Amino acid sequence: MNETKFSNLFVVMEDIEDARYVLKNIAMIKPKIRITLVNQWDDHTIGKDHENITIVHSDKLIAAHLYDQLPNVPLVAQNVGLGQGEIMEVHVPFGSSYAYRHVGSILQQKWKISALYRDEKLILPEDTTMIRPNDTLLILGQPIVLNGVYKTINKRIGLFPEPFGKNIYLILDLRHDKKEALLCLKQSIYLIEKLEDKALFVRILYPNDFDLIEELKTLESERVTISISYENENAAFLIKNDIHEFDIGLVMNSIPTFEADGLKETLYDLKKLVFLFGDKLLYNIKNSVVLMSENEKMESISSTAFDISETLGLGLTLGDFNPEGDFESKKMIIDHYETLAHIFNMEVNIEQKVANPIRELSNMEDILQIAPFEKRLNTDSLRKFISNRIQDFLLTTNKHPKLLVPFAMT
Repeated sequence: MNETKFSNLFVVMEDIEDARYVLKNIAMIKPKIRITLVNQWDDHTIGKDHENITIVHSDKLIAAHLYDQLPNVPLVAQNVGLGQGEIMEVHVPFGSSYAYRHVGSILQQKWKISALYRDEKLILPEDTTMIRPNDTLLILGQPIVLNGVYKTINKRIGLFPEPFGKNIYLILDLRHDKKEALLCLKQSIYLIEKLEDKALFVRILYPNDFDLIEELKTLESERVTISISYENENAAFLIKNDIHEFDIGLVMNSIPTFEADGLKETLYDLKKLVFLFGDKLLYNIKNSVVLMSENEKMESISSTAFDISETLGLGLTLGDFNPEGDFESKKMIIDHYETLAHIFNMEVNIEQKVANPIRELSNMEDILQIAPFEKRLNTDSLRKFISNRIQDFLLTTNKHPKLLVPFAMT
């Protein structure tokens, strides 16, 4: 050994006494050399008196290999990085709440989708990469965070509002919501009663009617928590903190509150679902409607549209209203929605008509409008009379409640 340079030694012996003698001889000849010992005995003291030794227990190796073969368990990197579960491989099953979502529409806080495997090919995902059933995701992050992500990926559609977050958050700004505050709270409670194992957190801003606040607080329960903010200078910071602390997936508010104090921009950056109350009350809604826009947006919001429709027992309509009658360009999107309808065992009504989409929407009754959460949503009420763009109409009417869904596209 003195004539040949060794940097590492692997000791694999059948007999424990032979292993002891080998380690003793190595310590005499090369006390600083790195040793890897395979321990296949019940004696856990062997090798402990050596400085540069890594002990690998054979029973743990076998158990880890068997564990990796079990279905529906995350595959954790054992010999890469820290080996503490910070690198995980997760299969995306059919019906997953992550299926048919763009990578960029998923808030990845303290974790990241680093790679994606599909059809035995490696894909380095961009924001616009869509996750599909049977994909395998390579995710990195804190082990405790990844365990939660793994559970969410393996949850079936029907656990709305995941994967955007678990719970519901109602913002009542009494500068704007004083008259409708009680109705907004009752609609929010109606929603969580339709959901499985979710909680509602209510944040009251600018309290100016204490009789109203007392009435609202009578609706508190095990699943409904009401908090009042008397210091409103840092309302945006408070809302951000609440959303992170309570694992919020859906934020409910009125259109005036949504437009006040930069809340719209804050929620856009946080990639959260937003429900905007309308004149029609949520518990009277019978159908959800998605109006056609760009293909990437339609794909990105599709699974959420099916999810909320299934949760609330609503019919789902995909409206392709085109003033020029150009229906051919939307054929791929229609195929996409019909495929999802088959996968989730739901029906989708495809309605195509040569018409102004805004006028068609105005004539509908008892609907929830589902639309992409655009960064720039027009608030000019005059523009809606000359525009066919859906985003120019969303915030200019209160007739229908709306669900804004984060998306990612180039």
